Amino acid sequence: MAGPRRCGPAVGGPTGGSTWVTETGRQQPGGYTGGEPGEAGAPGAGGPSRGTPPGGGGLVASPAGPAPGAPGERAHSGGAPASPVVTSPPAGEKDPQPARGAADFVPASGESDAPLAEEAYAAARVRLLDAEGGAPRRAALARATDRWLAGLLHGATGGAEPGSGGGGDQGAQSPGAARAHDGRHGHRGDVRGTSGDRLPRGLRGVSLVAVGGYGRGELSPRSDLDLLLLHDGSLRPAGLAALADRIWYPVWDMGLALDHSVRTPAEALKTAADDLKVTLGLLDARHVAGDAALTSALRTAVFADWRNRAARRLPELRELGRERAERHGELQFLLEPDLKEARGGLRDATALRAVAASWLADAPREGLDRARARLLDTRDALHLTTGRATDRLALQEQDQVAAALGLLDADTLLREVYEAARTLAYATDVTWREVDRVLRARGGRRGAARLRNLIGSGQRGPAERTPLADGVVEQDGEVVLARTARPARDPVLPLRAAAAAAQAGLPLSLHAVRLLAAQAPPLPVPWPDEAREQLVTLLGAGEATVQVWESLEAEGFLTRLLPDWERVRCRPQRNAVHRWTVDRHLVETAVRAAALTRRVGRPDLLLVAALLHDIGKGWPDGPGGHSATGETIARDMARRIGFPPADVAVVAALVRHHLLLVETATRRDLDDPATVRLVADAVGGRGTLELLHALTEADALATGPAAWSAWRASLVADLAGRVGAALAGEPAGAAEERAGRAPGAAEERLAVEAWRTRAPALTLRARTEEPPPAEAELEGAAGTERSGALPLGVELLVALPDRPDALAALAGVLALHRLTVRTAELRPLRLPPGVAGDPGSAPAPERTRATGATGPEPAGTPGDPATPHVLLLNWRVAAEFGSLPAADRLRADLLRVLDGTLDVPARLAEREKAYRPRRRGTPGPPPRVTVAPGSSQHATVIEVRAQDAPGLLHRIGRALEAAGVRVRGAYVSTLGANAVDAFYVTDPAGRPLADRAADELAGRLQAALV
Repeated sequence: MAGPRRCGPAVGGPTGGSTWVTETGRQQPGGYTGGEPGEAGAPGAGGPSRGTPPGGGGLVASPAGPAPGAPGERAHSGGAPASPVVTSPPAGEKDPQPARGAADFVPASGESDAPLAEEAYAAARVRLLDAEGGAPRRAALARATDRWLAGLLHGATGGAEPGSGGGGDQGAQSPGAARAHDGRHGHRGDVRGTSGDRLPRGLRGVSLVAVGGYGRGELSPRSDLDLLLLHDGSLRPAGLAALADRIWYPVWDMGLALDHSVRTPAEALKTAADDLKVTLGLLDARHVAGDAALTSALRTAVFADWRNRAARRLPELRELGRERAERHGELQFLLEPDLKEARGGLRDATALRAVAASWLADAPREGLDRARARLLDTRDALHLTTGRATDRLALQEQDQVAAALGLLDADTLLREVYEAARTLAYATDVTWREVDRVLRARGGRRGAARLRNLIGSGQRGPAERTPLADGVVEQDGEVVLARTARPARDPVLPLRAAAAAAQAGLPLSLHAVRLLAAQAPPLPVPWPDEAREQLVTLLGAGEATVQVWESLEAEGFLTRLLPDWERVRCRPQRNAVHRWTVDRHLVETAVRAAALTRRVGRPDLLLVAALLHDIGKGWPDGPGGHSATGETIARDMARRIGFPPADVAVVAALVRHHLLLVETATRRDLDDPATVRLVADAVGGRGTLELLHALTEADALATGPAAWSAWRASLVADLAGRVGAALAGEPAGAAEERAGRAPGAAEERLAVEAWRTRAPALTLRARTEEPPPAEAELEGAAGTERSGALPLGVELLVALPDRPDALAALAGVLALHRLTVRTAELRPLRLPPGVAGDPGSAPAPERTRATGATGPEPAGTPGDPATPHVLLLNWRVAAEFGSLPAADRLRADLLRVLDGTLDVPARLAEREKAYRPRRRGTPGPPPRVTVAPGSSQHATVIEVRAQDAPGLLHRIGRALEAAGVRVRGAYVSTLGANAVDAFYVTDPAGRPLADRAADELAGRLQAALV
């Protein structure tokens, strides 16, 4: 914590808080004299005046300082002023000493305990922060800090009364120490309890203890100092307060954050018993200066108490980790991870140390120290890059941190961080399983002992073992190898054990996985049929697949089975829609596909295609993107797994076209025969189409909540039905009838009203959606219940006479009302016979058009079948802030826009000007506008991909209107922060655009969006 608390109790932090003691102090003989050697300067009006450290290292001012008046602080007239932070020499000055490694700052033999003056410590920090990083620098920084704090403690107990102005043992005071007892404090800094009762010079009964990260000797450049001033209760409160002030204030003067407390051993133990975080800090306690016996006694008592209460406190520690993971997420999947608090971060490493200290269980140590060191090195580089004490690896800092660590780029950095987090997370899972097993065994032994006493039997029966598969049994809630198993002779045993564990919903024993890794021979290529079947069984187990897959990965099995898997391990996906790394997304897709196996005739091909569908992301994109690259890799992997050639071709086709259905359904006109024919030609057969439909759904469900909805599911199902009918020889019209693409009664009523009144008609309907069938099946299998349907905003249905400005007008009104468009569809609707030409139709109301009218009145005449009379817009919208506006307000503003009396661009520009200074964040990639040739026989298809922003759809509509084209259809989707839209446009005569005109239109749209 950056602000100084009083030298008394501190609330929170690794040492928590306590109350002051009032025991009577006692005299003890003298000790260190002479204060802080070499220190100069005195407090001035604006704070302490500091000299420049020897060697030219400058002190840079920091806003960090004390926070007077915090709870539990002593009242005083003012806090310690802003203090210098040691960083680097001032601009324009060159450090006269070349940068050296941290080893150059290790004290020579016999000098490790010598106190360090403030200027010398400041110079040492400057040089250490410029030295090569890593564990040696952290340790050297901790040693230098130890020596400086030792000097402060010795100086604080050096003899003469503060402020007396004389005395041979007075020594020079630091400004912080002087402030601690100046006239404003009424001489509370007097270290004497009574007249002539001086603080003991031998430092008996007082020690300075480092706890937490400082106690472990792991000081990052901006780490705070976690300190405990331990005393035996023999000092009077006033003297103890003065002693603490003489230590804390110089630390604040240096600009270092400080988390501190002052306690007796009994108080420390009591606080630790009440606060688990305090206990964790004290488990890392390390003596810095003063009475070493006092520190040693505290450590002994803390460890003894921790071990005695382990059965009660370890579950509490586990729950603390779960709550932290819920708040901060899993480090290995976050684009901006918290290196300390997220699951798999440094807090979990500390928890593993605490579990080991309990002597109940120990974490698997392979790779653990290396993973911890990688996270610490990353945090060091982050501190130096940002100049702040932060643990969040923000996107904008990642390139600089990667460069500081000598890594290629930000993706390489994230991959290494993810690998470290995965190692820690797996070790955490294994350790807690072992703790559970030990605690269950203890409880079981106590119960069995009582039972044996009752029945008079002294025999202890063997642990129960339940067979699961050939060579595989269950014991104590884990899957282990049978006594008859021969791993060295059975290359399929690893997959068989993994499949059995996943199907049983049990974890693989750590011992079993390591034994298999050490002894099992590699599988022949291609795999035998049993190995392939066991892989499919593993993938088909649903959610239980994940923990078993992680166990295989932790011991290097996956890259042995599937060498190409290494290319996607821990690979980040810089896309807000994706919630997983590439490899975990592949596993999650297989998990989702497992719930869809009843819908397909070849579930084995579905599951393997789900596992491989994004495998191409491990290689640079070729001409066809990761899908085309993945097709080649998947073909090789399917052969390796042992599929026959026909099945290999199907798996390769599924990987190649895994995005085809969703992209076509959301961006193309499904009523266009060319759309159906394009998909049918790519798929080739109904069996492949069936698999592709299921893979599309599983992929979207595994991507994240923004990638799938009932609307998308209905569009994909509609397209799949049409393509299936075409592949079966049915006319497209039959599929259209089954899909129910004809307008509903509500749409027809709105269309008739819009035509008769020559004005917009609209309705707002609240919509919710039940979980898709696959998701519901997964939840049912897990035994969970949904609290209700998920709200997805409202459905906005608008009908208005056909006019070129319809899209821009409606989109502008929605932007003015701060409504975000989640999905949108625009299509022309021909009215039923007799309605459009009804002589009783109301005449068009008079309109007053301003300069720059937004477009002509609807073309054509009533009853003309060649011209659509009404545009139907079906949009899903949600309020950005607050509640939704009333439908009549939307209609009134839409009328004003169509009349030209409401200037939407000007209103949006005013809002953008007001909000632009407040908006922050990493800018997205530039927009991309392309022409999709051959996508439709009746119109030109323009695709727009851009960063979603307020008014984006309005700008697109205005650009299309200004180009003089008519929008025949629109399919709009918002995926996270990305807008993916397709517009079917024609010339005023209703014909597709010429190639040159289409390219010019794409260029104009691109320019309008930049």
